[in-house]
Formats: sequence, C-alpha cells, structure tokens
Amino acid sequence: MSEPLSFYDEVGGRPVFERLVHTFYRGIAGDVVLKPMYPEEDLGPAEERLLLFLEQYWGGPTTYSETRGHPRLRMRHMPFHVNPDARDRWLQHMRTAVDELELSPLHEATLWDYLQRAAHAMVNTFEPTPEPPKR
Repeated sequence: MSEPLSFYDEVGGRPVFERLVHTFYRGIAGDVVLKPMYPEEDLGPAEERLLLFLEQYWGGPTTYSETRGHPRLRMRHMPFHVNPDARDRWLQHMRTAVDELELSPLHEATLWDYLQRAAHAMVNTFEPTPEPPKR
C-alpha cells in the first residue's frame, strides 16, 4: 500500500506555496504597519523563510528545520510589536493570497484555520502600534 499524500502534495506542492507567499509579501510590501517589522529592505529572505516553513509544516521538504532549527514561532516573533491590528493586517494579506490559490473548499478551510490560529498565537501585546519615527 502506498502512503497517503501530504496536504503539501494534495494542493500542488512547491508552486502553490510559492504563489501563496509571493502574493502575501506583495501585500506586506505596501503595508505601513507590517513592512517596518522586516529588518531587510528586500523582503526576499523573509519570503524564502516563510516558504520553507510552510512547506515543511504541510508535509513538504524539511529544509526549514535543517537550516534554521526548530521553528519556535512565538519566540522568533517576540521582538516585534504584534498587536491585534498587526495580526489583522497579516491575516488580510494572507486571506488575499489564499483566495488567489483557488483551492478546494476542504483544503482552503484547512489552510485558513491553521493560518488564523498561528496569527492569533503571535499576538504579544495589546498596545497600539507605535508611530514611525519622524524624518
């Protein structure tokens, strides 16, 4: 008997996850609250990290943990001001990206459920978003 396909394989593998994160980061690039959280001007490295993480989480290659270790998502996001506004903006960009994939209803619901739970778990403050420094 063959092993069942992973979620990663069922939805189309790497090309699907590449589209997801690329569309997501296209939204992040223009977001006045979220973009400043990325230390690099070029979002390419962040896009690659998210791609590798999502691939591994959903049953694809294990490159993420081989290169970065355990995901420790909450710890990795602690230095950033993740309040409900930031969470909601993140989810808005991710919703756009998920919708563009046109997944089956079951796959879409499964993916969206995880993304919502992950986004809610990253909230680490209820303080308003700080004003950007004046130039």
